[in-house]
Amino acid sequence: MAFMPYIHFDGTCAEAIAFYCKIFNGTDLQVMKYSDMPADAGGAPSDRIMHSQFAAGGGVMMASDMPPGMPGGKQQAVSVMVDPATVAEGQRLFVALAEGGAVIMPFGPTFWSPGFGMTEDRFGTHWIIGTQPQK
Repeated sequence: MAFMPYIHFDGTCAEAIAFYCKIFNGTDLQVMKYSDMPADAGGAPSDRIMHSQFAAGGGVMMASDMPPGMPGGKQQAVSVMVDPATVAEGQRLFVALAEGGAVIMPFGPTFWSPGFGMTEDRFGTHWIIGTQPQK
């Protein structure tokens, strides 16, 4: 069994999932809008994203917009953690995710990781970047 993050947005999912797919070198990006639903499925036609996903690093990231007419807030109580293989890759990811967002803890060495940082990106998603200690 694997855990897969599923992030919800309030109208910015298309931009966010494309951004994440790009910076994480994702593959197989799939995007389905609410307007792609069959008419008899009961959904309101909308360009909001009903479901999206991509594969990267042996995992899958999934995301959607809240359904039309249903308000949604930022992901404030959850962070997505990634563990890049090198400090340089961790730094690259941190800088990309922090751009236009808010740094919670600057990226740098800690007693538990040679490269660790926390940020909220411009879409409201919280990220923890923690490179594994070299053995």
